[in-house]
Amino acid sequence: MNSTHKTASTNIFDLGKYPTNFINIESKTCCSFNHKVSPFSPPKPLLICSPTQAGDFPVLVLLHGYLLCNSFYSQLIHHIASHGFIVVAPQLYTVAGPDTQGEIEATAKIIDWLSEGLAHFLPPQVNPDLKKLGLAGHSRGGKVAFAVASRRSNPMTIEVSAVIGIDPVDGMDKGSQTPPPVLTYSPRSFDLGGAGALVIGSGLGEVKRNPLFPPCAPKGVNHEDFYNECRKPAYYFVAKDQGHLDMLDDDTKGIRGKATFCLCKNGKCREPMRRFVGGAVVAFLKGYVEGDTSELVKLREGHYEMLPVVLQRVEYIV
Repeated sequence: MNSTHKTASTNIFDLGKYPTNFINIESKTCCSFNHKVSPFSPPKPLLICSPTQAGDFPVLVLLHGYLLCNSFYSQLIHHIASHGFIVVAPQLYTVAGPDTQGEIEATAKIIDWLSEGLAHFLPPQVNPDLKKLGLAGHSRGGKVAFAVASRRSNPMTIEVSAVIGIDPVDGMDKGSQTPPPVLTYSPRSFDLGGAGALVIGSGLGEVKRNPLFPPCAPKGVNHEDFYNECRKPAYYFVAKDQGHLDMLDDDTKGIRGKATFCLCKNGKCREPMRRFVGGAVVAFLKGYVEGDTSELVKLREGHYEMLPVVLQRVEYIV
């Protein structure tokens, strides 16, 4: 465990009051020589960030984007956890084709594992409150989050109270969605079992970085389409002048990490989008897993004087 400390703040866009630990957990399929796997090991490797202070804390499962590493989200994960949440970020795959069915099934298994396995890896007297569970995903992970929450083919034993799409994407264009498709292009068609929905979009996601590559969040399969299919309660924020990968860590290492600076149209720096996403997720989770909508109302009504980003769209149905 690596302990992380911070200055206490009541501002959702700053780090919160809780000191946290990062925890890496190998999966049951780990095959390293002489590596001992716990009988409580999860179906996929996990990166967890947990408060270290004793208490009962809501849980957020965060799904990574296409061909990305869960570790690329460590600063965002830390931000959310520091406000009193246990964040569980699986590594769903290292190499993947176009079909997301395996990711959908793996995520459902991870959520079911939480009740039997998660507590065994947390700091002493830190308890996961699985009656307060959120599910979030970035890019392709956002598509998977909505697919899992709609339970089209993946019954789970734990109810999800909040579903969050962070610049979600369902394929390269409307005519070639990533199978199985999630978007139906029928307004308010998502059945999330009463869970609240939050969709965060990037203003630059649908803009090409160069002629050789398509935009990372193409119009017709992006955040706007996901929000249009959400039933109430649902919230929608689009950050102007911010890119599809701007919520990742400032320094993403390795070949994949370097590529995150090259493939998508980016903003000037990542910190503003990352702080906004972290704060918006915290406000939404407080509202829909903890029952305190005060921060969410402030955000939707424009009562924050110093937002990290400029918002070009704010919509909601409640």
